[in-house]
Amino acid sequence: MTVRLERIALHPVKSTAVRPVRHAVVEPWGLRGDRRWMVVTPDDECLTAREDRGLFAVTADTPDTDAGLDAALRLRTPGLEDLTVEVPHGPARPVTVHGRGLTARDADPAAHAWLREALQRDDVRLVHVAEPRPLSATHGRPGEATAFADAYPVTLASLASLRRLQDWVAETALERGEDPTVLAVERFRPNLVVDGDLEPFAEDGWPAVTVGAVTFRVPKPVDRCVMTTVDPVTRERGHEPIRTLARHRRWEGTTWFAVQLVPEVSGDVRVGDEVRPAG
Repeated sequence: MTVRLERIALHPVKSTAVRPVRHAVVEPWGLRGDRRWMVVTPDDECLTAREDRGLFAVTADTPDTDAGLDAALRLRTPGLEDLTVEVPHGPARPVTVHGRGLTARDADPAAHAWLREALQRDDVRLVHVAEPRPLSATHGRPGEATAFADAYPVTLASLASLRRLQDWVAETALERGEDPTVLAVERFRPNLVVDGDLEPFAEDGWPAVTVGAVTFRVPKPVDRCVMTTVDPVTRERGHEPIRTLARHRRWEGTTWFAVQLVPEVSGDVRVGDEVRPAG
């Protein structure tokens, strides 16, 4: 069986535009530069594209996504001048990611002002992670943690699974007399995308996987929400893929696509690396 790492993606600010890269550094909290920044509302809860699709129009870069960048973060969006931001060093304060607590530091006020103009709202701030959040005791182990990811440090999706899902979506559309929604893997915001000699959804049964020289534990599949029904380019909302996943991939009261990963060692991963599932 030959499986390769086809794509790598970082999300420097949670829920902003996907940033494809050819190489990433794997740290205990996840890929370096991934979801280390977050937009929060006045109650210190994360703001995501579930609530504000305007985040998809913000492009955030770090030196991990743009090697020539000489600042910690650069924010871009149509109609505004680019803004560079440095890592803050002020007092840490509690914040939450879907109710799960950790600590963060407020960015410079200029970053808050920029985001408020970009999103056309006056109630948001930009924060940088201070201390990570321990993983859920249900599937996490002592010492494992993540930054601003929803649940676990890294996600992996299989193009074989996406192709099967796309076939199912086409079947659903035919039954309903609709044009089928074309699903880009970016809707699922995986960090790692693999392809090769794989059965669809084989990743559900992997206890672990090694990418290049880095081994990851696979605690569980990823439960999916309505954010996947928003096209990340047009920002239009539809019924897919949740409607079709609910027919074919629903259990425990939710729908599932891709898998969560927890790094067991640090190291580098590169597009083209061999992917070796355990088991």
